[in-house]
Amino acid sequence: MSANPQHLALPDGHALAYVRHEGEGPGLIWLGGLRSDMEGTKALALDAWARERARAFVRFDYFAHGQSSGDWRQATMGRWRSDALAVIDALTEGPQILVGSSMGAWSALLAALARPERVAGLVLIAPAPDFTEALMWAGFSPGIRAQIMEQGEWAQPSGYGDPLIITRQLIEEARNWLLLDGPVGYDGPVRILQGMADPDVPYTHALRLAESLTSQDVQMHLSKAGDHRLSTPEDIARLWATVDALIADIKKAP
Repeated sequence: MSANPQHLALPDGHALAYVRHEGEGPGLIWLGGLRSDMEGTKALALDAWARERARAFVRFDYFAHGQSSGDWRQATMGRWRSDALAVIDALTEGPQILVGSSMGAWSALLAALARPERVAGLVLIAPAPDFTEALMWAGFSPGIRAQIMEQGEWAQPSGYGDPLIITRQLIEEARNWLLLDGPVGYDGPVRILQGMADPDVPYTHALRLAESLTSQDVQMHLSKAGDHRLSTPEDIARLWATVDALIADIKKAP
């Protein structure tokens, strides 16, 4: 059973649910994917791993996700970026490793660009920066685009549960945060875990990110049979090993 969450009050009146435990640094922050929450397989597995090693760790739910407050139709990439920054600023001390999954990798990258002095490294799982534009809007038919623009939203069928409501606000606001049209100016170590059988984020998208990062310390692990979730026991073991090795690399750095 997961620990009971606490809540971080935000200036706009909303509250972020989170679970935190103290420990050695660099700390770890879990940033989940779109419509995921901090009770997911990978989040809990990383929490357990960090507890066993007495390492500082935080996992949280974004605005309109999980146990946090908020109306989904008001959710934007900018708001989720602000959530990540609020967690870094209010709930952690010292250097942090951001572990971001899918959309969480985008918010992790945005947070790293905004707080480079606090983000010691990134572990990105099936990273989906710019997904609203490159993986959604670019693939929508003219009819779907027209519905989003004229009616304000479209319900996209989802293989993960209820349809995903995609709002015009989500698409348009996210254009303020696109990264892949130019260099992504983060110079710390980055580790990418990507499945080649991922139906949601093509592995070529992760390669594009690796090429765009200014950091020269970027390593990618491609799993030919890996899906988008990367939550099998083998995937979890690889995640643990990746985080462990990155911590060792950071500690060895001058």
